Amino acid sequence: MLGFLIWLCLFILCWPLALFALLLYPLCWLITLPFRVLGIAVDGVFELLRAIVMLPARLLGGGR
Repeated sequence: MLGFLIWLCLFILCWPLALFALLLYPLCWLITLPFRVLGIAVDGVFELLRAIVMLPARLLGGGR
């Protein structure tokens, strides 16, 4: 909601800049999408490594 109000104020004060920002946002989202997927994959690898390292402690009764 706040983003919409900011965009509305920007549209009233400077509509060419607002239209440029509106068109640029999907492009930026598409450019950053591979980095988000890579971040999810790296996080999964770190969780897997953590699970492998913590397995002996959990088997011996460490638990969470």
